[in-house]
Amino acid sequence: MADQTDVFRASTKFAEHLEHLLAELIDLHLVGKQAHWNIVGPNFRDLHLQLDEIVDAARNFADDIAERLRAVYVAPDGRAQTIAKLSGLKPFAEGEISTTDAVDAIAAALYAVARTAREIHDDIDEEDPTTADLLHQIIERLEQLAWMVSAENRTPQH
Repeated sequence: MADQTDVFRASTKFAEHLEHLLAELIDLHLVGKQAHWNIVGPNFRDLHLQLDEIVDAARNFADDIAERLRAVYVAPDGRAQTIAKLSGLKPFAEGEISTTDAVDAIAAALYAVARTAREIHDDIDEEDPTTADLLHQIIERLEQLAWMVSAENRTPQH
C-alpha cells in the first residue's frame, strides 16, 4: 500500500468554497438549458446555439470541480436540494422568454459564477495553487462567454 502521509487533503473551508462553486456551475448549466428551450424572438437560432456552448462549458467545469474535489478527498454533492441551497444565482424566468431578456439573464448568471470563482480564489490559492489554476481557466472562459453573449444587446459607444 502506498504511503499517504504527504497526500493533500482539502480543509473544510476549501471544500465549502469548491462545493459553492460546483453548485453554481450546475445551476448555470440548468439555467442555460431553461433559456435554450424557451427563448423566442430575434436572433433565436444564433442564441439557441450559443446557449449550447454555455451549457457545455458549465457542465464541463462542474465536472472538473467535482473531480478535483474527489482528488483532494472530498465527496462532491450535486443533488438538487444542495444546488438550491448553495447556489446564489437568481432564478430564471418560467415559460417563454425573449431573446433580449434571456441574453441579459444569462450574462448576469455567467458573471455571477465568475465572481464566485474570483471571491474564493485567494483562499484556494493559499491552500492549493493547482486548484487555483483551475479557477483561472473557469474565470477566463466564463467572462469570455458573458462578454460574447452580452454583446447581443449592446450598442456601440461613440
